[in-house]
Amino acid sequence: MTKLRVEGFTISLDGYGAGPGQDLENPLGIGGKSLHHWAFETRTFRQMFGMDGGTTDIDDRFAARGFDNVGAWILGRNMFGPVRGAWPDDAWKGWWGDNPPYHVPVFVLTHHPRAPIAMEGGTTFHFVTEDMETALRQAQAAAGGRDVRVGGGVATIRQYLRAGLIDEMHLAIAPVLLGAGEHLFAGIDTAKLGYHCAEHVPTANATHVVLKRMPAVA
Repeated sequence: MTKLRVEGFTISLDGYGAGPGQDLENPLGIGGKSLHHWAFETRTFRQMFGMDGGTTDIDDRFAARGFDNVGAWILGRNMFGPVRGAWPDDAWKGWWGDNPPYHVPVFVLTHHPRAPIAMEGGTTFHFVTEDMETALRQAQAAAGGRDVRVGGGVATIRQYLRAGLIDEMHLAIAPVLLGAGEHLFAGIDTAKLGYHCAEHVPTANATHVVLKRMPAVA
């Protein structure tokens, strides 16, 4: 059965998944880069961007398993790039260069139509102007029986989380405080929605937590 998963999403100790003031110079918001030190030196992260080497520790194992059995992704508009409003042209094609690290179809939530973009390595960005349920149906169809991964950002994850559609969520809690930004869980009763902690593993750079949703009782 196809699952909807969040993998490797990092939050601060005070619950923020991105810092304030996101722009071209600060794609993760001010201070947001400090959240992701656990991932930067892993072999999985380095391979994603064509680099050699990297650690093969617990952090790397969590990073690597986030790509297992993933057949499609869903991203919010902010996760795709800093452009706001109607697309001025076709110049912006994401943060990742000509060969993005997805290698499967990616469905981007937006209010503004745009033709699909076929990139190197098997990534094609599709722009969904309807609702999140439409994006999920399209991603599930494209995944071909594999899972769909919600890559972020915070607002997009919150939409699917509020709806109880996320089956499994791996969070990396970084030992930093941001104080402001985009809070992941504010106003969301995850326990009432049926989520429970299925796994928690500390490392020097993060505490890895896996939340799973209990199936509804008929």
